[in-house]
Amino acid sequence: MSRRTRICPAGIPQHVIQRGDNRQTCFQGVSDRATYYMYLARHSKAFDLDVHAWVLMDNHAHLLVTPNTDNALFPFMKALSQSYAQYYNTKYNRTGKLWEPRYRACLVDTAPYFLECQRYIELNPVMGRAVSHPDSFQWSSYGSHARGMKTRFHQPHECYLALHAEESVRRLRYQQFVSAKPPTDMAEKIRHALMSGWALGDAEFRERMRELGS
Repeated sequence: MSRRTRICPAGIPQHVIQRGDNRQTCFQGVSDRATYYMYLARHSKAFDLDVHAWVLMDNHAHLLVTPNTDNALFPFMKALSQSYAQYYNTKYNRTGKLWEPRYRACLVDTAPYFLECQRYIELNPVMGRAVSHPDSFQWSSYGSHARGMKTRFHQPHECYLALHAEESVRRLRYQQFVSAKPPTDMAEKIRHALMSGWALGDAEFRERMRELGS
């Protein structure tokens, strides 16, 4: 089956997952994740992307971003991947590929899909049994959304901001949202959208994205 052509329209969020080649470890400690943060800040600014959510697991990273210009995701991911791989190979005196040859990405609709995708990303450490609660995992956007922690590259999405005008109430509502049980089929929908490289959203959104890509 032919590979689906990627599209990257400005203003449409994208959920990206980047895995270590053969599921190898790509973040071994604090300095590695801090360096990835540095490159994430640098390249999101250079290529004009808003970074809404993220998580850095041991062997993969999830990002939820919105490009502000058409096709900005492609050079952004190339720069981010290459910068970090060069750092990692130099630090650990290794050669060869760090990442899988092709990252996976899907377009994401707004309500309710955007916040469901954000919750899925921030619950990754819990689903992976690294921690029992997302609050215990430092390297994700949960602290920014639920606790008001500041990260220089973080741009909260309008779907999150719409939870409440007052920041303290918004954080509380978000904590309650993440703690609530997601719809039973939502995780599967998110995974399917990523694996197929297409769109997470309702039928109208998927059709609109199909027309953009035709």
